[in-house]
Amino acid sequence: MVMWVFGYGSLIWRAGFHYDERVVGFTKGYRRVFYQGSTDHRGTPEFPGRTVTLEPAEGEICWGVAYKILKKEDKEAALKYLEVREKQYDKKEYIDFYTDPNATSPAVSGVLVYIATPDKKSNVNYLGPASVEDIARQIVQAEGPAGPNRDYVFNLEKALLQIECKDEHVTDLANEVRRILAEER
Repeated sequence: MVMWVFGYGSLIWRAGFHYDERVVGFTKGYRRVFYQGSTDHRGTPEFPGRTVTLEPAEGEICWGVAYKILKKEDKEAALKYLEVREKQYDKKEYIDFYTDPNATSPAVSGVLVYIATPDKKSNVNYLGPASVEDIARQIVQAEGPAGPNRDYVFNLEKALLQIECKDEHVTDLANEVRRILAEER
């Protein structure tokens, strides 16, 4: 059986596992938001960074990429890798994935996605909504084992542009991070 994984954050530019096909597309009913705290990659427990999660949003779509994995050993390796990489995301869901904005039926059903929920019992690192300015200030200051949190924002912005996706939240945040950095110089 084929396995598909949806990437809407760093998985867009760095899968980290072997896959057979990469397809650009989107999921419906969600939007990408910088509400998840990162204490293991882009921040620390004392000063968490912020990474994206999906938030249910009626009528919205979230662009990203889906990875098709065919071989049993590749699927097992990918799941093992993702369980570590995405360990701060407390929910695995299987979603519909679309490639054509005019399509009424999905290109693929049952695509695995990791989501960080606002449930503080199962997700102690959820930070939740804040103004673009406050999120940007936190991102400018945060750094973890994977590097500065700002790199995550800039890499996501670049990766979305490469797949010809415009995400206002990501663009606004990247611009605000750049503004703060310029101010600090």
